[in-house]
Amino acid sequence: MQQYMKEITAFVIEEFLPDVRPDQLATDYDLVAGGVLDSLGVLKVIAWLEDRFGLATDDVEISPDDFRSIDAIARFAAQTADSAGVY
Repeated sequence: MQQYMKEITAFVIEEFLPDVRPDQLATDYDLVAGGVLDSLGVLKVIAWLEDRFGLATDDVEISPDDFRSIDAIARFAAQTADSAGVY
């Protein structure tokens, strides 16, 4: 899971929080409740995960809770990769 954390943090900051430094974004910060990610933002993150890490999310059950925080996104990516044998 750790291999995803840094890249996911960088992506979220670059795309949604350009004025925030990586050390200012707690990995457990609720991105949805905080207004950082909405439904279109979640779709953008999913597309990026598929492209960046080669994850196939078509057959994976996706929950909004999977995208509430950097921790949750990294956990989702690791679980999806493990089930598909990507990493």
